[in-house]
Formats: sequence, C-alpha cells, structure tokens
Amino acid sequence: MREVTIVEAVRETLAYEMARDERVMVLGEDVGKTGGVFRATDGLYETFGRDRVFDAPLAESAIIGSAIGLAVSGMIPIAEIQFMGFTHNAMNQIAEHLARMRYRSWGSMPLPVTIRTPYGGGVRAPEMHSDAFEAFFTHCPGLKVVAPATPADTKGLLLSAIRDPDPVMVLEPLRGYRLIKGEMPDGEYTVPIGKAHVAREGADCTIIAWSAQVEVAKRAAEEADKQGVSVEVVDLRTLVPMDMETVCESVAKTGRVVVLQEANKTSGFAAEVIASIHEDDDCFYALKAPMVRVCGPDTPYPVQYFEEEYLVTPDKALRAVLKTVNA
Repeated sequence: MREVTIVEAVRETLAYEMARDERVMVLGEDVGKTGGVFRATDGLYETFGRDRVFDAPLAESAIIGSAIGLAVSGMIPIAEIQFMGFTHNAMNQIAEHLARMRYRSWGSMPLPVTIRTPYGGGVRAPEMHSDAFEAFFTHCPGLKVVAPATPADTKGLLLSAIRDPDPVMVLEPLRGYRLIKGEMPDGEYTVPIGKAHVAREGADCTIIAWSAQVEVAKRAAEEADKQGVSVEVVDLRTLVPMDMETVCESVAKTGRVVVLQEANKTSGFAAEVIASIHEDDDCFYALKAPMVRVCGPDTPYPVQYFEEEYLVTPDKALRAVLKTVNA
C-alpha cells in the first residue's frame, strides 16, 4: 500500500495493464509525447511506443469511432476525452454505436472500450471544462458508468473497466486529481463494477454520493457529528449498474436520505437514486422523512470566480441533513 493521488493512480494503473496485456492501447488528445493535459498518461509513450499510445486530432467523435474500430479488430482501447464537457461532440458514437453494438450484433460483438474523462468543478477552469453530465451517459443502455472517489477505487474500477467485455465510462473527479490522496494497493487489485461502498458508518441519516461529492459528504458528516447527528455515507462507485442492495441496507438502518449531485438539479442522477428508492418497497417503507437532493442550480456552469456559489459544499449538505433529520 502506498499513498498516491488520483492522477497517479490512473497513470500507474494504465502502465500496469498495458504491461500485462499487449492488446491494451491508449488514444486521445495529447496523451502521447505530452503525457496528457493532466499528465495522466505521462511516460506511457516512451515505455510502450507510438503504436500503443498515440495522439488523436481534436475530434472527439473520431476518437470514440477509432476506439470502436480498434475493439472490433481485437484490441482493447482506452480513449481519453480531455474534459467531460467535450463529450457532446462524440455522443452519436457513444450512444448510437458504442453502447448498442452488442445488442445490434445479437451478442456476437462485445466492445471492450474504456472511456476516461475528468469532470466537475472546483479548479477555476474555463467554460465547458467543469460540467457534470454523468446523467447523459447513465441514460445510454449498454454503457456501464463508474465514478471513483479514491485512488484505490480509481485503480480497482479502472482495471475492471479495461477488462470488461462491454464499454465502460470512467468518470474521474477533476478536482480530486491532485487534491485527493489515499492508499492504493500495489500489484493486482480490482473493484467489482456494480458494488457500492459504505465510506462512513452512521445511524441517523444516509448521504448518497459519488466521485468528488464523497469527500463533501464525509466533511458534512463530520460537522453533523458535532451536532449529535450520526451520518452514514454511501459511495455508489458505480452509477450503472447501481447497487440498490447496499443503498437499501443503509436506508433501512437510518430511515433518512440526502443525495449529493454536483450537476444541476433537473433530470440529474440524484433523481434516479431517489426514484429507485421509492420503487423499492423495503426501501420506501423504511423512510421516516422526505428525501432531499443537494445539487447545482439550473444554470450553465458559471465563470471561475462564481463557482463557489454553484458547487455543492459541506455546509449545503449539512443543512440538508439537519432538514431531513428534523422533519
């Protein structure tokens, strides 16, 4: 076990899997000689050569389309999209081709494609660099979506994604690339796709979160504890497929739920979490109070100096916890 940042976990995991399996390759904008805009692929070009690590043009649709062709040809491509906000340019390839290929081919053509992309705010990035559109991808049947919050889960989920026969979207917390540090196991280590994790035990209220929001939830839970409220934090880790068993076990224990979502409120993934709890009889009848969403406002992501007003903060999460506990 070593303490690393999330971006270091990404880089070391890619190198580990590329050394283990010669079919694994990396493509994207500036991933080669430059080593990626965040240095997530630094050193891979020198180690594995230009046939397995190559720069793509500024054309996200071409990057995903190329990854599809490579996968059909027997390779295991890992495509990097520099920022989630740029994935709009590739949505036709992702939703209409990548996610549907196994269904379209009657199961004869799996596509082991991994798409890595950082997302979220908190780093004062320019417009279209901080958007959180995870709900877009959870609405694509055939596409799995994971969102790690720690270096260990980053490694474990990324390895599982690369080895999965189906396409997997790996959403990496932009603000956590260098701000979140934690222990990461050396060598072989995987985290199963579709399994949530209880990041903090509690008894009075459950906060459900994913990616960078898990850290926000933990900090809110610490503040709640000072006020005599015990908060459990459930890190979903995988959005699709979602682990409702772990969610319902926590809801049955606490009876109260707060869901954190960095994206704007309307039609976000927090609504899917709440709807899923409502539809599960055991979950629903365990509730003692209405559930609460804490989300970004329904506006475009603001210019850098106003992003603190937009982001979900521990204070906003704490207010939601106290609201549902006192309901």
